[in-house]
Amino acid sequence: MTAMKIGLVIPLNNAAAAAEMAVEAERAGWDGFFVGEAIWSIDPWLALAAAAVRTTRIRLGTMLTPMPLMRPWKLASEAATLDHLSGGRAVLGVGMGATWMGWQAFPDYPTDARTRAEMLDEGIDILDILLRSKQEDYVGKHFSLRLSAMDTMHYPPPSVQQPRLPIWTVGVWPRMKSMRRVLKCDGLIPAVMDADGQFTDLRPELLAEMVGFVRANRTRETPFDVLVEGSTVGLDEVAAREKLLPWREAGGTWWMDTMFGVAPEQLVAHVRRGPPRLE
Repeated sequence: MTAMKIGLVIPLNNAAAAAEMAVEAERAGWDGFFVGEAIWSIDPWLALAAAAVRTTRIRLGTMLTPMPLMRPWKLASEAATLDHLSGGRAVLGVGMGATWMGWQAFPDYPTDARTRAEMLDEGIDILDILLRSKQEDYVGKHFSLRLSAMDTMHYPPPSVQQPRLPIWTVGVWPRMKSMRRVLKCDGLIPAVMDADGQFTDLRPELLAEMVGFVRANRTRETPFDVLVEGSTVGLDEVAAREKLLPWREAGGTWWMDTMFGVAPEQLVAHVRRGPPRLE
């Protein structure tokens, strides 16, 4: 059975506090430390950079970056810089973005699902080109590259992780267009939609179906992660283990303990307690 890593996803309100929390998380044995990215917020890449220079082992990344808000080349620069600072521990999580999180205040950004999906697809394609340091051209509806016109002497250094740092993205089951997008990436952030087009709860048996689809259709030979988001706050060791085991059996490789809505003192205590133990 695949081992399951345990990560933290924390609210980002203070970059210095986030870096300190990453240090505490690494000391307590957590495998990953992740922060969100919003349309207007504390910059997650600066916070993660601060965490990178104070830690040595723990994985660092975003959960998740809203691709329609980003210029792919700028995002590639930020992610690759974190990869270098951390010695190859960076992970980039991307999605269409949650428009309810303040997007109405910035009318220049698209909010319709079709456009955001197009920008996510194109963004992933361009990130793959840039993070692999390929000299390729790309023509999309929203983004384009003409790297054939750029001398490679001006390229930034390649990622520490090869062939590039991991990209995780949201996959909505059973929406095949969304799931095919996942096949281009290195990790699945699962979501489920019912026949009426409404998001519904993820269950282990549905995750197993998603994992089966990826295994049957993915052609890349790089490692692939499957994330499950939830919370073990307030659970004892036995209850936490019982909560996580069905997800590991369904093919989950990461449990993401999400800390949104948790009081600061409880969050600190939970981090210092360490991750649930499955063995």
